[in-house]
Amino acid sequence: MKTVTFLALPVVLLAVWWFASAGSVDFYQPPLSKILGVFPETWFGDRMVDDVLPSLARLAIGFALSLVVGVGLGVLIGTNRTLSAVTEPVLEFLRAIPPPALVPVFILIAGIDNLMKVLVILSGCVWPVLLNTVAGVRAADDVLADTCRVYRVTGGLRLRHFLLRSASPQIMAGARQALSIGLILMVISELKAASQGVGFTVRQFQTGFQIPEMWSGVLLLGMIGVVLSVLFRLVERQVLGWYEGLRAASHDEVRT
Repeated sequence: MKTVTFLALPVVLLAVWWFASAGSVDFYQPPLSKILGVFPETWFGDRMVDDVLPSLARLAIGFALSLVVGVGLGVLIGTNRTLSAVTEPVLEFLRAIPPPALVPVFILIAGIDNLMKVLVILSGCVWPVLLNTVAGVRAADDVLADTCRVYRVTGGLRLRHFLLRSASPQIMAGARQALSIGLILMVISELKAASQGVGFTVRQFQTGFQIPEMWSGVLLLGMIGVVLSVLFRLVERQVLGWYEGLRAASHDEVRT
């Protein structure tokens, strides 16, 4: 039922697009039927291997690195007030820089290969994860913290079973935001100084006036976003199963 509800709006929007564009003779706004007609031959072939899969691989690497860096730094900053006070001005300065503005800098540092594109994705994805981790660690229950101290639960055991578990709802919220940002930055990183990727191919279609193919690329990106969102929901359900169960139990208590 939840899946049907989740997919209802995209289906409705596609239906509206189909009927609104039917019979269109505008060169730049072709009917959806024409876009869907060129979609398979455009993407289900060599471009799937040469463009789509490399783009998704770079997104996966950048997103994974943002989780490692964001959670790691977030735990350190969230548990150390002195470190937080020292790093906060620098972090606020860096966070205010739009990641697309860093593309020329990353090109100078890392060239135009995969490393540059991964760095662009990382530079945008890391902030939601980092800030949500800091907030989640700082909001950890004081009673549980005292209990860990009394029972001498320290080190990796405390990190895994107390800090990360307490902060996991906010970490997952940050990861969800980061995934959306990462998809956008994946395309931006491929618009310039690139020779492959979905963003590069869509731009090539646009400059070559292959308008239906260009729109098919936009449609593909939307489909990728939907699929990634569904997959993230499945992972989130597994990671936060205990949290959802706790919330449900709390609601049942309030009702009774």
